[in-house]
Amino acid sequence: MADEVEGGPEMISLREVARRLVAEGVVEAISHQRVSQLSRDDPAFPPVSTIGRSKAVDWRAALPYFQKRKSRQGERTDLKDRDEG
Repeated sequence: MADEVEGGPEMISLREVARRLVAEGVVEAISHQRVSQLSRDDPAFPPVSTIGRSKAVDWRAALPYFQKRKSRQGERTDLKDRDEG
């Protein structure tokens, strides 16, 4: 692809992911706790590495993930898997 960036991954902490998402206008607001939750619960989340005591992700993989992700604020996802009856 012509728009690929050369070099290795740009590993940043999940806290920095949250900060950059807001700074770049991808989302209006997001906490690092929410980014961490998504990294644990969403199988589509980019691979996470442990660096020291921090979790890190490649920014070049995280940015497209969040740009494509549909926000479901306030949706009761805990009720979706419950059997009726």
